[in-house]
Amino acid sequence: MRILITAGGTSEKIDEVRSITNHSTGKLGSLIAASFLKHNVTIDYVTTAHALRPQSDNVTVYEIGDTQALADQLQKLLQQHTYDAVIHSMAVSDFTPEKSLSQEEFLTKINQFIENKQPITAADLTQLTEVTTRETKISSNTDQLFLILKKTPKVIQQIKQLQPNTILVGFKLLVDVEKEELLAVAQKSLMTNQADFVLANDLTSIHHGQHTGYLINKEGTITGEATNKEEIAQLIVKTLLNAL
Repeated sequence: MRILITAGGTSEKIDEVRSITNHSTGKLGSLIAASFLKHNVTIDYVTTAHALRPQSDNVTVYEIGDTQALADQLQKLLQQHTYDAVIHSMAVSDFTPEKSLSQEEFLTKINQFIENKQPITAADLTQLTEVTTRETKISSNTDQLFLILKKTPKVIQQIKQLQPNTILVGFKLLVDVEKEELLAVAQKSLMTNQADFVLANDLTSIHHGQHTGYLINKEGTITGEATNKEEIAQLIVKTLLNAL
């Protein structure tokens, strides 16, 4: 049995010394891998530089940095190997820096738009990103730095396109919502990404060793509930082993 797991959090470069990232440690992904290793499973593990990772001869680790590197690595692996299941627990950045502007540059651009016409349109704003290169290191000689971010591609959506028969587990994290809303959004995400299961969780439930999660299948049924990361890992592994 061969499993692909992603874990950790991507880091999007602002310049060569700065980046935007998130707080994901990769702990849940490493626990999922450790639970699978009890069943003599071969694992390809895609993660980031500072994330936790399993140690085993049955695990091959692939380290990536940003969302594009993740997309490239997944495409390569999915073309090289056939996976019984893919667990995509990595926290992937929704946006990546496209351009930075000093306070002076930003005000100059905005004032040019105002002088030309009202109101400013989305087409006007695209002119702010008309640059072919990104600075190696952005100067700190400005009181305010304005970052323009662009949306990153949904990496999870390429998994079923490349391997339609794999069992795909996605994750949906919201913040401080009612359980009904969390489950509804998670199921919508499941359908959009063609996943077979999704782990729905709320950031407000993650504290002091606790981590509430609901595993939902394609029919919208909660197949299991867990209250910490260890239980979530065991729930996902048990569910997939039964399915396989």
